Formats: sequence, C-alpha cells, structure tokens
Amino acid sequence: MARLLHIDSSIQGDRSVSRKLTARAADAWRAAHPGGTVTYRDLGKDPQPHLTEETLLARRLPPEQHTPVQAASWELTVKLVSEVKEADTVLLGLPLYNFAAPSGVKSWVDHLLAPGLSVDAETQAGLLGGREFIVLASRGGGYNRGTPREGWDHAEAWLPHGVAGMGLEPRFITAQLTLAEVNPAMAELIPLAKESLAQAERQIDALWAPVSARI
Repeated sequence: MARLLHIDSSIQGDRSVSRKLTARAADAWRAAHPGGTVTYRDLGKDPQPHLTEETLLARRLPPEQHTPVQAASWELTVKLVSEVKEADTVLLGLPLYNFAAPSGVKSWVDHLLAPGLSVDAETQAGLLGGREFIVLASRGGGYNRGTPREGWDHAEAWLPHGVAGMGLEPRFITAQLTLAEVNPAMAELIPLAKESLAQAERQIDALWAPVSARI
C-alpha cells in the first residue's frame, strides 16, 4: 500500500500559497494511488519544540539515562522519523520567511537527525533514502539569477544539506513573486507571478501522471 506523508509549515492559513500547492499535490497523489494512505503533519499550527541543551543530550545518551524531559523529546524524534520511514513519498510545503525556512521546518529537520534512527551510528550512512521527497516552495519575491536579490533564498539552499546526512534528496517545485498581487510596489510583476504559479501547478500535475499524459 502506497503511503504519503503530507507536511505543511506555513503560518499564513488560507492565504498560504505553499498550502495550496501541497493540497494540489496531495490530491494528485491520491488520484494516482487509489487506496493509498496519507499522514498529515502541520508544522505551522503545531510546531515541534526546538532542541535545547537538555533535549539535545537525548540523542547522545542511552534511553535508560534519559531525564523525563529527554525521554519525551526522544519519543517525539522516534515518532517523526517513523513517519518518514513509513512513507513512500514525503511532501513538504516550504514558504520563505525572512529569506530562510520557517523555524518549524528547521526544528523538524533537527529532530529527524538522530543516530541509530535516521543515520547509522557506526557507518554514518543515511537511513531515510529511497523515497520521494517533494518540496513545494513559495517565495514572496524573486531570487533568480540576475535579480537584485539573487542568492537571498537561504531555504532552498539549506534544506538539501540539512537532510543529506539522512539520505533524503529533495526535489523542488517553486512558485515565486507570490506577493505581487498584494504589494503595490510589485504590481508590474503580476504577470510573471501568475506564470510562475501556473508552471508550478503544471509540474505538480505531472508528478504522478501516466507517462502518456505528460507528452
């Protein structure tokens, strides 16, 4: 049975472009995998606690030495890693906040990185590879080569490195200039914003479509 892990991280609610993109992708996945199961996690509405000096030690100490706080943190990490391991496809919505990933995504990645669970403690080989990892990214501005803010998108640059040690390899589909319709200073960019969104939607629709439908 096919399994999807659908993760949102936006704090924009119904205004969120990344949530609309992940919803579209999840619908496309369901259509292509009748009878498949979906696990949903919302890092925007229910973020995981950031690691602290105490909870970080839960990844370095045997369980029998854990404090109650460390035990709870380790239990959460086991759950989060298990969600990824049980999924054939991981779908992550990744908006750009202040030129970086939402803090909830950073905390999620930090919790996933656990020796013995997502990384082999002896060989350091990643244990989460072999599954699709689709990232639906949204950017309020434009950060392509040649633009004034080229290189300012630190979310897309960071994530592949953040999860590489676990064996995950993200594939990005990105809609940019999403603030064009609400920011008067960007009004002239609305046509480009619409085309960027339309292109992202086409890429999503082709993810699990039959080969004949992509030609």
